[in-house]
Amino acid sequence: MAPLRFSANLSWLFPELSGFPARLRAAGSSGFEAAEIGWAYAEPPEALARAAREAGLRIVLINTPPGAWHVPDRDRVGQCGRSRELRPILSAGDREKGENGLGAVPGRQAAFREGLEQAVLYAKALGCSRIHLMAGRVPKGADRAAVRGEMEIVFLENLRHAAEVLAQENLVGLLEPINTRITDPGYFLDTPQQAAAILQKVGRPNLQLQMDLFHWQIMDGNLTGNVREFLPIVGHVQVAQVPGRGEPDSPGELNFPYLFQLLEDEGYRGFVGCEYQPRGEGGLSLAPGQVLWRDSVRQGLSSSAWAEMPRALLPSGNTVEGLSWLRAYWELRGRPQAGQ
Repeated sequence: MAPLRFSANLSWLFPELSGFPARLRAAGSSGFEAAEIGWAYAEPPEALARAAREAGLRIVLINTPPGAWHVPDRDRVGQCGRSRELRPILSAGDREKGENGLGAVPGRQAAFREGLEQAVLYAKALGCSRIHLMAGRVPKGADRAAVRGEMEIVFLENLRHAAEVLAQENLVGLLEPINTRITDPGYFLDTPQQAAAILQKVGRPNLQLQMDLFHWQIMDGNLTGNVREFLPIVGHVQVAQVPGRGEPDSPGELNFPYLFQLLEDEGYRGFVGCEYQPRGEGGLSLAPGQVLWRDSVRQGLSSSAWAEMPRALLPSGNTVEGLSWLRAYWELRGRPQAGQ
């Protein structure tokens, strides 16, 4: 059984550093071989790709934009699919809407396709093979049960389109259920069962499931059964402790040595993303301004939205100190060999 491969989610880890290039360098220095970025669009893709190469990292996952981002004109995009000027802008109006993806949102199909085009451009520039296709939220004021059918129809339509676009570039699209009990009460896609049923209806091999154990535990529990049932269609895994969303070895409900062994035993060969709020060895105490930061992430604001906050408002947890769990795993299991 090969050891698991871990990627640093730089929208969460190293908040003590400003900007993704600095976080890429820190992730590489900490021993990661890969990184993922929720919303990379505040930085030009060429600069991110260069920083990743210099850090010795692969970028393995990005998200589609959360709202209506401006897409570069086609005449500014070179034959290789890279843009000379990719400067997406999330308008204040979109932020006020509280959008967290558009895949299943009625009336936003055109904006979803524009965002998908932007994500594909970034993925190609970054050498990233996987894109999280965000479903989005139930419209404000709507009854979830009443609009569920309409939203699923929209999602299926958008996913079929996305599968064709991604197949042309040899890319994989991922669906991630996000819990609606703590993190995002309005999110449309919230259980692995719902996501798997939608994937079956779409029936495209380049669309897979994104398994975040934090969300799955909160919504359904039964992790052993769910991991075994759904792992064959899983293209990416993410981890955080429940309920605090801290490091895997922080206090909480989940037994990560057992879960890591389970993933190994079941033959998982993809990356395990570290998408948690770093606390460091001394633990993390949130001041009121830091609670605002945390909640902005939970509400689905882009990384650029909260990256602009004063550093004094950012959590003070030290990411490197909090990686003792990962160093212990590497000491016990070793690291994957190149090409595994």
